[in-house]
Amino acid sequence: MASIQALRGTRDILPEEVGYWQLVETVAREVLSRAAYQEIRTPIFEQTALFERGIGEATDVVGKEMYTFKDRGERSLTLRPEGTAGAVRAFIENNLAAQGGVQRLWYTGPMFRYERPQAGRQRQFHQIGVEVLGSAAARADAEAIAIATDILQTLGLKNLHLNLNSIGNTEDRLKYREALVAYLTPFKSDLDLDSQDRLTRNPLRILDSKDGRTQAILQTAPSILDFLSPESHQRFEQVKSLLSSLGITYELNSRLVRGLDYYTHTVFEIQSEDLGAQATVCAGGRYDGLVGELGGPETAAVGWAIGLERLVLLLQQLQIHLSVGVDFYLVSRGEAAEAEALVLAQTLRRAGFSVELDLSGSAFGKQFKRADRSGAAACLILGDAEAEKGTAQLKWLDSGRQEEIVQSNLPAMVDELRQQIAAIRNSQA
Repeated sequence: MASIQALRGTRDILPEEVGYWQLVETVAREVLSRAAYQEIRTPIFEQTALFERGIGEATDVVGKEMYTFKDRGERSLTLRPEGTAGAVRAFIENNLAAQGGVQRLWYTGPMFRYERPQAGRQRQFHQIGVEVLGSAAARADAEAIAIATDILQTLGLKNLHLNLNSIGNTEDRLKYREALVAYLTPFKSDLDLDSQDRLTRNPLRILDSKDGRTQAILQTAPSILDFLSPESHQRFEQVKSLLSSLGITYELNSRLVRGLDYYTHTVFEIQSEDLGAQATVCAGGRYDGLVGELGGPETAAVGWAIGLERLVLLLQQLQIHLSVGVDFYLVSRGEAAEAEALVLAQTLRRAGFSVELDLSGSAFGKQFKRADRSGAAACLILGDAEAEKGTAQLKWLDSGRQEEIVQSNLPAMVDELRQQIAAIRNSQA
C-alpha cells in the first residue's frame, strides 16, 4: 500500500527547524508586547464574502488563489488567505471601537493561497501580522514600520532595505488609474497576458508584473506620486520625515502598490539582500476604508505582515546562532536507578531546568554517547549504587569534570547550577 504524503504546497516543520520558528515568535512577542500590542486569535476559515469585499474581487488572491468550499449548510467558506480581513471583522463584530483610543492588535498563524510553491512560500504559509486601528496619524505608519524593523534587526538581520510609496486616497488613485490605463492601452498587445487582463480589472497591479517586456513599457509610465493631492502629499512627507528622525533609511518606489485593494496612502516592503529574487520579508500599509467597507464605523488603520517561512529560510542561510541543548541529560541503568532518575528529572524540571531523560534502557556507553550529542551542559548519572546512596554523578560535558552530589541537596544547589550553566552557554555563544 502506497504511503500517504503531505500535499504539494504544504510541508512538515521538523524539530531541527522549529527552534528558528520559536526564536522568531519569541522575539516578535517581546517587541510587540513592549509596544503595547495585544494578541488576537481569529478563525482559520471565514465567510467567503469577507475576503471578496475586503480584499477585492478583482485581485488575484480572490480571483485565482483562495481555497473556497461549501459546508453542509451550503455556506461558502474560505480558508483565510491573509490576516487583515479577519482581524477587522473581529474588531467590528466585538465592538472594539467602543473601548476608545487606538487598538494595537497582532496575530500569528497559517494562511492559505493556491500559488506555485517556491522556496520560502508554500500554499499553507505562516505570518505574523499587526493591525493598528483608530489612528490616521502619520506617526502610526512610522511606528508600525519601526516595530517591524526592530523585530527583524533583533533577529540579527542586517542587509535590510525599506521600499516606500504612497498610493494616496481613493480620488488620487482613480485619477492615476485613468492616466495609467490611457498610457498602457496603446501597448496592450505587447503586454504579458496577465497584464492584458489586469488592464480593465485592476490596472495598478500591472506595476507588479515581472515580465521583462511589460517592465520595459512601464519605464516611462506616469508615477502615482505625481497624482497625489496636496493633503496626500503632505501626509507622505510627514511619514518620510518621521522615518528619517528614527534613523530608518528608505528608498522611494513609485511602482510599489501592493496586491490587495484595501490599501490607501502609505505602502511599504522591507526586503533582504540575502534572499535573492524572493526578497520581501515584511510588507504592509495603510487601509483607511476597510473597516467601513466591512460594515464597521469609519476607522483609519495601518498594518503589516511578516512571512515566517521566508524569514526562517533567511535565518538558516545566515546561520543565525540558536541556543540549543538542554541543561541536563539524565543517564540511568538498573530498575531502582531508572525509577529514581524519573523523580530526579521532574524535580529539576520543577526547579526551572530543561532535562532530557534517557528512556532507552541501553548500556551506559550508548547513553553517554547520546548525552554528548544532546548539547546538554551536564550529564547526571544514576546506577544502582547511586540509587542506594541517594546520590548522583554530575559530569560537566564541556570540561569532563565530574563530582558526586547528594540528591536531597539539589534544592540548595539550584542557584549555583544555574550560574554554571549560564557561564557555559555564554562561552559557547
